[in-house]
Amino acid sequence: MGYILLAGGAEFSGRMAKPDRRAIELAGGLRASISIIPAAAAPDNNHQRAGNNGVSWFKKLGAVNVAALPLIDRKSADDPAVVKSLQRSKMVYLLGGFPRHLAQSLAGSSSWQAILAAHQSGAVIAGSSAGAMILCEHYYDPEEKNILDGLGLIPNACILPHHDTFGKSWASELAQRLPGAVLIGIDEQTGMLNDAPDGRWRVYGDGSGGVTLYKNERQMHLAPGTRFDLKF
Repeated sequence: MGYILLAGGAEFSGRMAKPDRRAIELAGGLRASISIIPAAAAPDNNHQRAGNNGVSWFKKLGAVNVAALPLIDRKSADDPAVVKSLQRSKMVYLLGGFPRHLAQSLAGSSSWQAILAAHQSGAVIAGSSAGAMILCEHYYDPEEKNILDGLGLIPNACILPHHDTFGKSWASELAQRLPGAVLIGIDEQTGMLNDAPDGRWRVYGDGSGGVTLYKNERQMHLAPGTRFDLKF
């Protein structure tokens, strides 16, 4: 089984270098195959720029085998060439944007099956903002104010991205609508990665950001470097 990296947003910046370098290391090093999925940015025609930003960022960190895949909708998620690229990927990064479009593009697709198989074989699955949201059992669609079914890689959880700017404003409502679920508030330029020696999660950030967990009426703030699990 591989690893999961979740980022709160504003991901391609200097303060995300530490978790991303750690993810590259877990994926096998600088020559590992990294695939970026820009589908969440497709509804406003921003996928090409977002994908290029991701490629530039990982190359800046020293990665030499990184590409943005032309996966932008449900049809392209079944493209055999895209699926083949995902099958040989050691790290798959889902970019932010529109969570519902991303979830609908991947759900039931050959690409999602390839991502799951890669993860089972040890690959790192990463997501930022919308990319992180849809990996959970539940995600919140802020456009329609609906709670929808995610792809379920992280059970009984729902992510509040950009927690330090606007995501925290969702917490009260979602706590009522998802009783018993863990709400995971991740600040911008902050990540969490399940790479602790005991398999727990660890917070990565520059000291100002963090992760906040909500469950029922309980709340827990976790600073960078903290190890934790999602049962509290």
